[in-house]
Amino acid sequence: MVRPPRSLTHRRADTQTMANHLFDLVRLYGTEPAKTFIETERSTVFTYEDLFAATGRFANALVASGVKPGDRVAVQVEKSPGAIFLYLACVRAGAVFLPLNTGYTLAEIEYFLSDAEPALVVCDPSKREGIADVATRTGVPAVETLGRAKDGSLWQKANGQQPVFDTVSRGADDLAAILYTSGTTGRSKGAMLTHDNLASNALTLKDCWKFTSEDVLLHALPIFHTHGLFVATNTILMAGASMLFLPKFDADKVFELMPRATCMMGVPTFYVRLVQDARLTPGTTRHMRLFVSGSAPLLAETHRAFREKTGQAILERYGMTETNMNTSNPYDGERVAGTVGFPLPGVSLRVTDPETGAEVAKGEIGMIEVKGPNVFKGYWRMPEKTAAEFRADGFFITGDLGKIDADGYVHIVGRGKDLVISGGYNVYPKEVETEIDGMAGVVESAVIGVPHPDFGEGVTAVVVAEKGAKLDEGAILTALEARLAKFKLPKRVIVVDDLPRNTMGKVQKNVLRETYKGIYGS
Repeated sequence: MVRPPRSLTHRRADTQTMANHLFDLVRLYGTEPAKTFIETERSTVFTYEDLFAATGRFANALVASGVKPGDRVAVQVEKSPGAIFLYLACVRAGAVFLPLNTGYTLAEIEYFLSDAEPALVVCDPSKREGIADVATRTGVPAVETLGRAKDGSLWQKANGQQPVFDTVSRGADDLAAILYTSGTTGRSKGAMLTHDNLASNALTLKDCWKFTSEDVLLHALPIFHTHGLFVATNTILMAGASMLFLPKFDADKVFELMPRATCMMGVPTFYVRLVQDARLTPGTTRHMRLFVSGSAPLLAETHRAFREKTGQAILERYGMTETNMNTSNPYDGERVAGTVGFPLPGVSLRVTDPETGAEVAKGEIGMIEVKGPNVFKGYWRMPEKTAAEFRADGFFITGDLGKIDADGYVHIVGRGKDLVISGGYNVYPKEVETEIDGMAGVVESAVIGVPHPDFGEGVTAVVVAEKGAKLDEGAILTALEARLAKFKLPKRVIVVDDLPRNTMGKVQKNVLRETYKGIYGS
């Protein structure tokens, strides 16, 4: 087991007495009112003074909409400064922020609203009609809208409120957010993240990656999951730093803004595209001190190519929805391609035998388990599932297979449960398979991830047709579009006579991955 150095362990005791554990830290480090917090692609600037005023107005608007401490606020909106203000307003109001992927369909959203029972759902103005219908069916009492152009009913409500708000008291172990992660059975699980889960991890990353108030982060990530919201945004907040806020990754915009930035956080897809661009040179990156990659494995080839073209090594780290960040390659020291570095200060990591739970020897492959202040409180309303994922000594079973090499670097070598990570998004095959298996003419299906030059892994469906049935790839994909978020959709559907199985009758997905590994030309 790898434990953090004693001298680097996060000082949790320093913040235990704060009235609102997470937001008080934001106030503690946001000490320059006139300093830029967010600058948009249209050069609209929001200062830290604007941040505190806007979150006060939004918090008052939430209370006016009936939100009470402990209530969930479900949010499916486009990326904007307003979405960040809403997140922090939820924290100030003592509510639980529940971001939803903007790609989720109404059918998917209905499950989340039924499960979380939020007091309020906030959506893009263009989606209000459909969301309102789902809210009515699921018993959500209120619906508000929030648009990118400072439009929508919640913006209007907030504009009519006072900027002063008596921030609700919340302790370190109170819930700050719920993030849904798909389950292998098809049922999504809500990971409950506390104030200290988020605060401790952001403070640790700030220190490990040496963020200061002078930093400017080039932010091109979505903000409905851990990476863009809790890793990027929270770390900036804890440093009192600034962000150049892009609605999405756009290579032209990235190169345009890079001279004004000091750091960037991205997924492997970002770096693949940058490496392929002739504009990536030592000159264009000379102002940058740090490039971070996560959410999916970064190919060693991409790591080497980026270093050759810029003279800088990408810093790869490892985290997940339930734990925020667990490990990181060193800021000072060798960033080894193909590894995710060392456990973060305050985090203990071990590799165990998946069957027995016994710790394996260094260099041997096993199940990665972690323990620390970053690890979530459990799954929302799933006590049995929560109990099954934790060891008696408090270690969380990640489901990822890995090893620790002789130098202490952690390697992720595979994933249990056949998780597919495509473009930085988690796709659980069972969820896609369930939709395909319900289609006429389908006997069964197997969904796998195979190498893709742009997305890391391409979601690929292998389908067995009923005798005499004629299945069409295009028709299957069209049918899935109404049921699944775009990032979950297979990039290819392959119809076969049968699926390979072992002697116990289990589908051999490893055989399928080998068979179709070159389908995307990688």
